[in-house]
Amino acid sequence: MLAQIESPDDIKNLSQKELLALAEETRRKIIDTVGQNGGHLASNLGIVELTIALHRVFDSPKDAIVFDVSHQCYAHKLLTGRYGRFETLRQGGGISGFTKECESPHDFFDNGHASTSISQALGLLKAREIQGVDGKVLAVIGDGALTGGLAYEGLLNAGQDAKNLIVVLNDNQMSISPNEGSLSRYLSSLTMSIQYQSVRRAIDKIVSKMPGSRFLQKFIFRFKRGLKGLFLSNNMFVDLGFEYVGPLNGHDIKELERVFKRVKKLKKPVVVHVITKKGKGYSPAEDNPELFHGIGPFNIADGSVEKFDAESFTENFSRSIVRLAEKNPKVAAITAAMSKGTGLAAFARRFPERFFDVGIAEEHAVTFAAGLSKGGMLPVVCIYSTFIQRSVDQIIHDICLPGLRAIFVLDRSGAVPNDGETHQGIFDIALLKCVPNLSILAPASAAELDLCLDWASHAKGAAVIRYPKKSCPSELPSFSAPIEEGKGVLIKAEELAPALSLKFNQESGKIEDSSSANDGKDFKKVLLAATGSMFSEALVAARSLTLQDVCADVYNLRFIKPLDLEHFYKIAKGFDAVVIVEDGIKQGGVGQELEAFLQKNGFRQTQVLAFGQKFPEQGSREQVLENAFLSPNDMQRAALGLLNEIK
Repeated sequence: MLAQIESPDDIKNLSQKELLALAEETRRKIIDTVGQNGGHLASNLGIVELTIALHRVFDSPKDAIVFDVSHQCYAHKLLTGRYGRFETLRQGGGISGFTKECESPHDFFDNGHASTSISQALGLLKAREIQGVDGKVLAVIGDGALTGGLAYEGLLNAGQDAKNLIVVLNDNQMSISPNEGSLSRYLSSLTMSIQYQSVRRAIDKIVSKMPGSRFLQKFIFRFKRGLKGLFLSNNMFVDLGFEYVGPLNGHDIKELERVFKRVKKLKKPVVVHVITKKGKGYSPAEDNPELFHGIGPFNIADGSVEKFDAESFTENFSRSIVRLAEKNPKVAAITAAMSKGTGLAAFARRFPERFFDVGIAEEHAVTFAAGLSKGGMLPVVCIYSTFIQRSVDQIIHDICLPGLRAIFVLDRSGAVPNDGETHQGIFDIALLKCVPNLSILAPASAAELDLCLDWASHAKGAAVIRYPKKSCPSELPSFSAPIEEGKGVLIKAEELAPALSLKFNQESGKIEDSSSANDGKDFKKVLLAATGSMFSEALVAARSLTLQDVCADVYNLRFIKPLDLEHFYKIAKGFDAVVIVEDGIKQGGVGQELEAFLQKNGFRQTQVLAFGQKFPEQGSREQVLENAFLSPNDMQRAALGLLNEIK
């Protein structure tokens, strides 16, 4: 059935029995595809019936449906003509795991961050009203996204004058990690109003047996509103100017359609509160929705995920911060609804009184950290690089301006696989490098991550530690060298040889190919200076250059700020050429500063490889780097090009 659906119009005349079959087929397609490609599973399984009901009642794209975050849009994509390409989900050149305007007229925004939908929907609605365009605008937002302050700014504004706005609150008691705080308890109080729900169902049963009458239906509807006011007198949404409808069973298509048809006729802003189950229809995801929120490829039969021998930076940080907190009782950890994703789950179990999940509220997380710091604690704020963008003002004004101590741990820095433009961690360096009283470190390995965290815990001001979403490389002795402020570590060919699968000739002082001795020609020397996240790629480039009679050493910067420029220059002038590799945007990055200093001092054979003025397209980490000309082959070409310019 799903393969024949080219637009939402194709489901409008289906029977209830056919709709149930469609929901089951949609779930199976989502499970099969995410099992193969990875993606957001639990949230998408929970919204299948709600998506079907929305597209049955409303006329997309005339009625605009705006998905908050939009990581729950898989069923929407399948119902809007993208079944044929769905197997390419989150792959290079494939369809996005989020709504994407260029894919379909049914996608209105390229969304990937939380709490934006109500403001977007309100703006879209007002633009339509000004231009005389009819139609409803719906914002589909989860209870997790409703913990973000931007959502409330939108609600406050929309409640004043937005007669064709419908906010669909998809309440599954979770964002990524289980929801915390007073909002979660408030929504639970609405859903647990058993007295109201039992009386409402009794009235509905009686009304269903009465002969139809528009006057009677209107009277019953108003009576139920009054009844709801009796049992739910303190309704935040009503106080803000919205009509409140719900809570509804989000897996009952027939009930959802009945309510949406009534709501569609209202000429005032409405909140429709829907209760869904995250992971619905797939028991591993139902039992562990946090694990299956965003997951890599997995075994569909039992939900098991392949384990890798090499540990990730996130896993190593998880142990490192626990060790730090055991030594220092003032260490506190803060996350924005991502305790598992940032590796803080173990910390939360070990030190529950020092762990704070503030919900999807990055701005609050940082300013809350300022309060902790002022009170004598050492806050460690753990947020993905792409989401720290939302709290730059708080870092500047609330942390760095007063010179408070805090550590910001930015997971998923640099190239991020499969999630596309909205999730790349390439802006943190340029955004934060110019801020006073702030250091930025970029470890290349697990050992360096430990050293950086320890150094940051003793730093005078605030410090940022950034690392990628990937496995840690094999350790080298240089990674364990003590931290010196502003200085990196030079990893010479002799130390690199084992990692390059090459042999080092002690007599000649040169690297040999593992199969035959080098012909004895003098090696030209190239320095690959890289941010920590790019060490593995720089290592591959070094091997290729070495096999072409170019001696390639790697300088791991460690510090992005401050930089000991004189120290770097002393190292660089011992080489014929320097290639600086940075997993951030070039403008305002560390590469530009290093290159400018070298050239100011007469060293001209330099080139900076970094992300340009283009949002990286979706793909694997390797594809993202290749598209940005940051692959090992690009490093090799840059080095050889510089050497060829030498007379």
